[in-house]
Amino acid sequence: MDTEAQHTERDPSSDTEDGSRSARVSEDTHGAGDTGDTGDTGAEEDAGSARSTSSWRRTAFVGAACVTFLLLLSHFVMQPFLIPSRSMEPTLQVGDRILVNKLAYRFGSEPGRGDVVVFDGTGSFVREQPRGNPVTGLLHDGAAALGLAEPDETDFVKRVVGIGGDRVVCCDKNGRLTVNGVPVEERYVMLGDQPSSVPFDIVVPQDKLWVMGDHRSQSSDSRDHLGNPGGGMVPVDKVVGRADWIAWPFGRWSTVQETDAFDAVPAGGHGTAPHG
Repeated sequence: MDTEAQHTERDPSSDTEDGSRSARVSEDTHGAGDTGDTGDTGAEEDAGSARSTSSWRRTAFVGAACVTFLLLLSHFVMQPFLIPSRSMEPTLQVGDRILVNKLAYRFGSEPGRGDVVVFDGTGSFVREQPRGNPVTGLLHDGAAALGLAEPDETDFVKRVVGIGGDRVVCCDKNGRLTVNGVPVEERYVMLGDQPSSVPFDIVVPQDKLWVMGDHRSQSSDSRDHLGNPGGGMVPVDKVVGRADWIAWPFGRWSTVQETDAFDAVPAGGHGTAPHG
């Protein structure tokens, strides 16, 4: 009886101890498992963060490379140019983005009559101006080079009407502009505009250009600088390039059409009088 009693008393104690040991083992095992899971999650987060950083750096590098390529292309080969005014209507409209071919005159050829050109008007159309904030200027130049901002105030787009040696007169008795005595049918001029409301008779010096806008009543061009030093003539070496394409908006995607208006004009002869 005593033995059975003692045995009976020991059984609950033994069960309790076994249960406690089982509970502790289970808890310890659980804890170890939890610690392992946390470590794995942290490692995964670190790996994900590293991948994200690597991806961001790769994207930034590709973006910088693309911008650099576009800037180099714009500087040496083809530059987008935003049309800010109505001076070249109907050929070019406000908001058009044209592509200026910088190689057109790079290998010995020069602008010809009828070409639509972009040029730096510093010294001919505008006076030299002091430089502003260099950082702001650099950002603006970069945006303008990509066609995202209006061009510098010294950049202009016009049509070449006279080249070195030409005598350009306006107007003959029929109201036409003449070059070296030959009347020019300027079908590109804005409908309703006169060839010029300002009469002139000039001879273009060598290595210079006489330029005019197609929308004559809205264009400030060589005519407006007749009394200035240089007489409104643009030096050939100030030409940035030839406007060859309209790239934007998509609905106006096309080449800037050439004109045959000057095909009959002979080489420049200073003494040539205009035809009646």
